[in-house]
Amino acid sequence: MPRTTASRRRLYRLLDVAPTPAAMLDALDLEQLTAYHADVHDPSEFLGMPALRVTFGIDKDEASWCDELVQLTEEDVRERERRTGALLMIAVDSAVYAVGYDQGFRLLPAHLKDQSFGLSVAIRTIDPQHVRDFTANQLGAARTDISIVPGGTSVPALGLRAHSRIVRSLGGYLDSSDLTGSAESSGRPGRAMTVEGGVGLHLKLGATPDTLIADIRTIAALLENTDPHPDLAFVEHIKPVTAPALRKTLDEQLETILGQPTVDSICSAVPTEQIDDYIHAGTYSIKIGDCSPFSTDTFAPDYLLTRARIIKPGQRIEALRRGTVALYSRERASAVDHLSTTSALKWIEAQVSLGSRRFCFLDGAWYEFGATYLRALRETVAPLFPADPSLHLPAWQYSLDVNKKGKTVRRPIREATYNKQAAKNRPGWVCLDQKNVNNPLKATNAVEICDLLTPDNTLVLVKKAHDSAPLSHLCYQARVAVELLQQNPSVRAQFARQVRIQSDGSRTLPEDFTPRRVVFAILLKVGEKLTPGTLFPFSLITLAQTAQALNAHGVQVEVVGIEAALTPAAIGLGETNRPERRNSPHPSSAPRAEAATTTSPPRNSPSSQPPRIARNSRSVGAIPSVTRVGNTPNQV
Repeated sequence: MPRTTASRRRLYRLLDVAPTPAAMLDALDLEQLTAYHADVHDPSEFLGMPALRVTFGIDKDEASWCDELVQLTEEDVRERERRTGALLMIAVDSAVYAVGYDQGFRLLPAHLKDQSFGLSVAIRTIDPQHVRDFTANQLGAARTDISIVPGGTSVPALGLRAHSRIVRSLGGYLDSSDLTGSAESSGRPGRAMTVEGGVGLHLKLGATPDTLIADIRTIAALLENTDPHPDLAFVEHIKPVTAPALRKTLDEQLETILGQPTVDSICSAVPTEQIDDYIHAGTYSIKIGDCSPFSTDTFAPDYLLTRARIIKPGQRIEALRRGTVALYSRERASAVDHLSTTSALKWIEAQVSLGSRRFCFLDGAWYEFGATYLRALRETVAPLFPADPSLHLPAWQYSLDVNKKGKTVRRPIREATYNKQAAKNRPGWVCLDQKNVNNPLKATNAVEICDLLTPDNTLVLVKKAHDSAPLSHLCYQARVAVELLQQNPSVRAQFARQVRIQSDGSRTLPEDFTPRRVVFAILLKVGEKLTPGTLFPFSLITLAQTAQALNAHGVQVEVVGIEAALTPAAIGLGETNRPERRNSPHPSSAPRAEAATTTSPPRNSPSSQPPRIARNSRSVGAIPSVTRVGNTPNQV
C-alpha cells in the first residue's frame, strides 16, 4: 500500500509558547496528560525542528451504554471502548504550531491557541463563490447561526455580510494553493481541496517531515504577504473593543450587572470553540471558585449567575474567567468521556449602554453595536455597481417642454415609452411594463413583475428617480416579485403566459420559472452618473437590505445606470409617434395641429435647439425653440 502524501488534520498556531520541547510540555495540562496516561516523546532530531509528540489511548472495559441495553433486552452485552489521540507540536521559523490527530487536539488548552489563525487563513484561500459552511454570532441576539451547503455557494447567497454578524468559522473550496494536499487534488474532477478555518485550520497537510514543514511555511507566508479576498475581507472588520479605558469602564458595568438579582441584559451563549462539542455533550460540569463542580445534563446559566452574584464586587469577572465549564459525552463524566473545557466567562452574553453607545459582551470580548455599520453598508452596495455592467440599456431621451412658469425645460420621456423603445432596440427583449399578474393575497390587486425581460431571463426593473421614494418602491417591487414567483404556482404560470403574449409567441418560459438575476436600471436626477456615492443615502440602506434578501433567495442583484440623452432625438422619442421636422424653412412644413405657433430663437442663444412639440403648455409667449400644438395634453 503506497504511503500517504497528505492527510486531513487540524492545525493550530500557538501563542506565548517558546520554541523548545521543554516549553511545549510546560504549556500543556499535566494533570490531563496523567489522566489520559499520555506518552511524551521528543522527535526534534528526526524532524530537524524543535518538536514534541504526545500520544494517548484510554481503555474502558465496558462502554457506558451497555447497562442500559442489558436492561432493555435482558441479554448480556459487554463491549470495550477505546479513545485515542496524538498531538505534534513543532516550531517552524520561531513560531510554534500544533497538529492534532484524532482526539489529540483536545490536549491543547484554549488560552494557547491563536483565536484568529484559522479564519484568517480561510478568508485568504477560499474561493468566495464556493463557500461550503460558516458559523456566525449575531450580536445581541444570543444566537449562533450555522449554515452548510455541501456543493458550495457564493458569499451573497449565504447572507454572510452583515454589520452585526461576527463570522467565527468559514469552510469552502480553495481558490488556489501551493499546499501538498492541493497538488494531490488537482486535475481530479469533484476532488477540489477544501479548508475549514476558525480557531484552528482543518485541511490536508503533508504527511512527511519535508512536506509538513513546507505546508506550514506556505501558510505562514500567505498570512504575512496576502490580503484577504475582497469578497471576504469584511470578516475581519468587526473587531473587539481594544481601548484599555473603555474596556475597563465596560467591565465595571458588567461587574455591577452580575451582582444584581434579576438580570435581563445577561443570557447564556455557547463559546465558538465548543459549538461542535455542545451538540454532542451529555453532561455539563460547572465549577466556579472553591465549590465542588455542579453537574447537569443541560447548561445551567442560573447556577453560573447565582455563583457570580455572591462573589465580592470587583472579583466576579475574574472568578468567572478562572471558572470552568467542562463538557462530557456521557452522564458518567469520566476521563474517557471528556470533550472540552473552557472559561465560564465565555458562556455568558451581556449588553451594556454607555450614553447613546451600545456594547455587547460575547465570547469573552466586548463589541460595539453599529461600529462597522456604514462600512458594511458601503461594502454590501459597492459590488452591485460593476465597472463593466452585464447589461447596456439605451440612453433615456429628453424632450423640451414648457413648465407652469412658462419656461423651457428638458424632461425625460415617459417610463412606459422608454421601456417599449428599449425592448425594440434590444433583440430578444420583452417589454412587460404594466403587464401584471394577479395578486394571490387579494383578488382585486395586481402585481408587476418587471419592466423588461432579457434573453437570459434576467428581470430588469426600470426607474427614473429624483429622490429616494421611487427607488424604495423599485426595491420593494423586486422583493415581492421574486418571492411570489418562487412561492406561488399561479403567479409563475401567469407570468409565463404574459411573456408568451407580449413577445408574440417568440419567447416561452417554463411554467415553473423562477428568477436567478435581477437588474435595477436607474436614471438618476438630471442624468447624473449612477454610483454608490451619488445614490440617495436612504436608498443605499434600502438597496443593501434588498440585495441581502434577494441573495438569500438565490437571486443575484446588479445595479446599472441609464445615460441621459439631453439632446432631443429626431424621431420617436416624444410622447407621440409623429415625425419631427428640424429647421423647417417654411411654416407649411410644421406638423399639422390646431392653432400651431412657432417662434425663432435669438442668435447664439443657449436655447437654440431643434424645435420640439411641447406638452402640458399653458401659454405660448416668446419661448425659444418651442412648438406648441394646440391644447393637446400629454402627461410626462
